[in-house]
Amino acid sequence: MLRRRAMMRRPVARLGAAAVGTAVVVGTAGVVHHHQQQKYAQQDAAAQQQYDQAYQQGAADAQAQQQAYVPPSPEPAPAAPGSDLTAQLQQLAQLHDSGVLSDEEFTAAKQKLLAG
Repeated sequence: MLRRRAMMRRPVARLGAAAVGTAVVVGTAGVVHHHQQQKYAQQDAAAQQQYDQAYQQGAADAQAQQQAYVPPSPEPAPAAPGSDLTAQLQQLAQLHDSGVLSDEEFTAAKQKLLAG
């Protein structure tokens, strides 16, 4: 009977040592996992900080560029084609009325202006 009890204890003792070894491995893995998570969290925080700084710098640059922007001065609107033509026709009419241009010269000059 004594022998039977001793045989029964040995497997239990071996099982206990294996369980302890497994617990040590699991505990070590947990510690390593926790350390890695902290490391990754710090790296993410540093990357986010760099991103935020770059964003703020870009926003400041855009604001400075917007404040420095001077819109181009509007170009004078081209004279309406009719107004320039009208002025030239009036000038021809005055020359005709004053006698500088004959009827034929006035008609030819007027046709030339109207033809473009």
